[in-house]
Amino acid sequence: MTARISRINPDQLHETPGYHHITVVEAGRTAYLAGQCPLDQGGSLVGAGSLDVQVDQVIVNALTALAAVGGQPQHVVRSVIYVRSDDREDLGLAWHRLTSSALGPAFTSASTLLGVAQLGFAGQLVEVDLTVALPD
Repeated sequence: MTARISRINPDQLHETPGYHHITVVEAGRTAYLAGQCPLDQGGSLVGAGSLDVQVDQVIVNALTALAAVGGQPQHVVRSVIYVRSDDREDLGLAWHRLTSSALGPAFTSASTLLGVAQLGFAGQLVEVDLTVALPD
């Protein structure tokens, strides 16, 4: 049986810029991806100082991780996006770059976008954490 995923925006809650307030998974297997960072296959930071380049590397890494477990962006049921910035423009840039990419369908589910003071790697500007309802 394939997981059934429902995405809901109750009329009583504010409109969203593409995500849903609630995501319900009826059944199936779940994968919890570690935060996807802007690191290349060798573990080196990509795009020092460039949010655009780092977001693009995170997209590549997240798509690779999803494929490794048989998942696709539309199977994501929860995302958390961390951007090392207190500037709303930076957060918006990361959101728009992610949602307009091949990974974009992942962000139609329940999603949180955060500006943070620090991430795990020196020079890291973005990280994406995904929860996935895998197809059988």
